[in-house]
Amino acid sequence: MEEFKLLFVYNANSGKRNALLDTVHKVFSPSTYQCRLCDITYGLMTEKKEWKNFRKTSGIQMEFLHKDEFFMKYGHNFGYPAIIRADKNGLQELISSEELAYLSNPSQLIDLIMEKISNQLV
Repeated sequence: MEEFKLLFVYNANSGKRNALLDTVHKVFSPSTYQCRLCDITYGLMTEKKEWKNFRKTSGIQMEFLHKDEFFMKYGHNFGYPAIIRADKNGLQELISSEELAYLSNPSQLIDLIMEKISNQLV
């Protein structure tokens, strides 16, 4: 099986100040919060249990980045949030921000990740 890594890129910038502002935004105006990936994988302050379990037991290499960190490290822009597949051939968007917008919980995200990975192996 080809070795790959999934890059989870949040639609937020890094840093404590930005994290605090994102949390406040999530609490006071959740309908306008810009990062669906964060909504699906995190509660207010902690990672959702089902997602955390998948992340730890899936055997899939994963890297989690804010959009500014992703750009500095990889020099690419995608629509954010996004899940990017990184392998010897480069970077490929696995799950777009549009697809993430239709998901509402970790189970749906996990199913979509596994479906997309399986489809690429065929």
